[in-house]
Amino acid sequence: MSTNLYITATEERSGKSAIVLGVMQLLMREVHKAAFFRPIINDPGEGNRDHDINLILSEYQLDIPYEDTYAYTLKEARELINSGQHALLLENILKKYKQLEAKYNFVLCEGTDFQGKDSAFEFDLNADIAANLGAPVLVVASGRKKSADEIVSLTQLTIDALKDKSLDVAAAIINRVDNGDAKDIVAKIQSKAQCKETLVYAIGEDESLGNPSMDDVCRWLDGKVLYGHGRMDTLVDNYIIAAMQIGNFLEYIDEGSLIITPGDRSDITLASLASRLSSSYPNIAGVVLTGGINPSPSVHRLIEGWTGVPVPVVSVEGHTYQATQKLNELYGRIQPDDQKKIASALGLFESSVDVRALRERVVERKSSRITPKMFEYSLVEKAAGDRQRIVLPEGSGERVLRATDILLRRAVADITLLGPVDEVLHKANGLGLDISAARIINPVESEFFEDYKQTYMELRKKKGVTEDIAYDRMSDPTYFGTMMVYKGEADGMVSGSVNTTAHTIRPAFEIIKTKPGAAIVSSVFLMCLKDRVLVFGDCAVNPNPEAPQLAEIAISSAQTARIFGVDPRVAMLSYSTGASGSGADVEKIIEATDLARKRAQECCPDLPIEGPLQYDAAIDPDVAATKLPDSEVAGRATVFVFPDLNAGNNTYKAVQRAAQAVAIGPVLQGLNKPVNDLSRGCTVPDIVNTVAITAIQAQAEKE
Repeated sequence: MSTNLYITATEERSGKSAIVLGVMQLLMREVHKAAFFRPIINDPGEGNRDHDINLILSEYQLDIPYEDTYAYTLKEARELINSGQHALLLENILKKYKQLEAKYNFVLCEGTDFQGKDSAFEFDLNADIAANLGAPVLVVASGRKKSADEIVSLTQLTIDALKDKSLDVAAAIINRVDNGDAKDIVAKIQSKAQCKETLVYAIGEDESLGNPSMDDVCRWLDGKVLYGHGRMDTLVDNYIIAAMQIGNFLEYIDEGSLIITPGDRSDITLASLASRLSSSYPNIAGVVLTGGINPSPSVHRLIEGWTGVPVPVVSVEGHTYQATQKLNELYGRIQPDDQKKIASALGLFESSVDVRALRERVVERKSSRITPKMFEYSLVEKAAGDRQRIVLPEGSGERVLRATDILLRRAVADITLLGPVDEVLHKANGLGLDISAARIINPVESEFFEDYKQTYMELRKKKGVTEDIAYDRMSDPTYFGTMMVYKGEADGMVSGSVNTTAHTIRPAFEIIKTKPGAAIVSSVFLMCLKDRVLVFGDCAVNPNPEAPQLAEIAISSAQTARIFGVDPRVAMLSYSTGASGSGADVEKIIEATDLARKRAQECCPDLPIEGPLQYDAAIDPDVAATKLPDSEVAGRATVFVFPDLNAGNNTYKAVQRAAQAVAIGPVLQGLNKPVNDLSRGCTVPDIVNTVAITAIQAQAEKE
C-alpha cells in the first residue's frame, strides 16, 4: 500500500494519457486530495504547456500551479546526467515531489513519453525516479502492431527488469491490443513466475482515441479554419491527396477521409463538401487546402451561403507534399476540451480494468472526506455497475443529445430518447455525436401507443378522461415517457431541460403515483461542499408542509441519503434550538420531530433525528457544544429538513453560491418509480448527473 503511484510506458504512442486519465478518476473517487506530478516532461516549446499536465489539471480541476507539477524537461535531464550530475537530478526531483506530498494525500506520477529516440535511457531514468520516490509502478505497454507472443514476451521482460531494480510493479496494462487476443494475453503473462503478484489488464484498440481529430490536424499544421468551425472534433481515419478530376477522385474517398488538395482546386473542394451531403458516399472528415491559397471570392461566397457547411475546411501554408509528410507524424491526442474522447477513454478504462482490485493495490485507505468531483464520479460508477433504462422525453434537445453521447460512452445507463426519429438522428449527426446505442421512439408512431392510451384512460376514468384526451396525453413525450416507466419499459425518467417542473411532475402524480404509505412527493438537493456531501430537503416541491408532512420528508430524505452513500443524521431546522424559543412555527417542528422519530422506529430504528435546531447548531460542532452539547446530531448533521419551501430554496441557493458548492437535484422522492426534474437552465453535466441519480434510485427500488 502506498500514497503514490508511478505510471511509466515502455515506448511512445502507448496510449499512456488515457490510462493516466482513468487512474486519476479512480483517485478522485477514493482520495480527498490528489496531486499530479511529472518529474520529466518533453520540451513543450516556448509558451506551451505539457499536454498531459494540461489535460489532467483541466479535466479534474486540480488547483496546483503548473510550475509545481514537473521538475525538468528531458533535454535538461539529459544534460545533467551527461555532466555527471545524476544524483543532483534525482535530489531535485525528490524535493519537488515532497512539496506536493506535504500538501496532498496522494501523488500520481507520470513518466516520460519515450519520444527522445533513446528508449533504454528513458526506461532506466523512469525506474530510478520511481525507486527514489518510493512509488509502486504501473506499467503501460503497447500492443499496437505486435503479435500476441511479442506482447507477452516484451511485457514479461519489462516487469522482470523493473523487479530486478527492486521496484514494486503493482499493475501492468497492455494498451491498444487486438480485442480478440486480450484474454489470452493476460492469461499468458500472469502464468509467468515473476508476474503472478502483478495485476495485468489488456485494453483493446479504440480508433476514436488513436485517430487525430480535425482540430489536431489544424493545430499540427498551424492551419486556419475557413469553414465548419463547429465540426473540428471530427475524427480522421485516412488521408487522400486529391489531384485527379472529380469523376475519378470521388471513387477514392472513404469513411473518415481527410482530403488534401491545393487551395486553387475549387472543383475538388466543392465536390468534397457535396459528397458529405450525399447518402451515396462515405462521410469524409474534412479538407486541407495547401499552398496558403484560399478559395476565390465567388467560390467563397457560394460556400458561405451554404447553410451549415458539413465538414471543416482548413487552409495551410506549404505545398501538398510537405503537408502530407508532416501529417504522417501526427497521431490522436486527448485534448482537455474534447469531452467525447475523454468519455471514451474513461469508459474503455472502466470496462477493461478491475478498478476495485487496482484501488486496493495502490490506495492506502479511503478518505472519509469527499469532494464534488469524487461524488460525481461515484454516481457514475454506481449507476454503471447495474445499468438501468432511463427515458429522456426531450430527445431532440442539444443538451440532452450531448449528455446522451457521454452517458453511452461511459456506459452509465441504457438511454431511450423520445421524438421524431429522423429529427433526432439528424440533429445528433449535425452535432457530431454518436447515439447509435440509444433507443429512439416517436410516441405517436410507437407500437406501444394504443396500449398506453387505453391504460391512461383506465387509470384516469374517474377523472372523466375521454379517448381524445388520452390520445393527446400520450402524444406528449413527457406523458408517454412516464407511461413507459409505469409499464416497465423504462426504469426511470428525466425531463425538464425544456419543460416546466409542473409539466414533468404532473404525469408522475397521475400515472406512477406515490409509494404505499407516502402522502406526498418531496425532494432533496445533494449539496457537494469542498469536503463533504449534505442532503437538503425539501427545497423544490412543497411550499408550506405541515408537521406530518415534514416528518415524512425527514424519513424520505434520510432514505435517499443512504442510497447515495451519505450516513444520515437528520436535523429538523427552525429559528430555535432545543427549548430556546417558542411560537407556532417552533411547535410545528417539535411535533414533526416527534412524528419522525415514531415513523423511524418502524423503518429505520437507528436513525438519529434532532429538532428543533438552528442551522449553525446543526452543522458547526463548536456551536453545537454550546447550544445542545449532548445531541448525536447537532454539529454533525448530514440531512437538513427545512420548515418550508421559502427557507429551503433560499438556503440551498445561498450555500451553493457562498460556499461554491455543487447542488445536484432536485431529486424527487416518494414516487413508486423514479422520475426527476431538470432546471431549464441545466448544463450537460447536470443532465448526466441526474440520469445517474435516477438510475441509482431505480437500482434501490429493485433491491
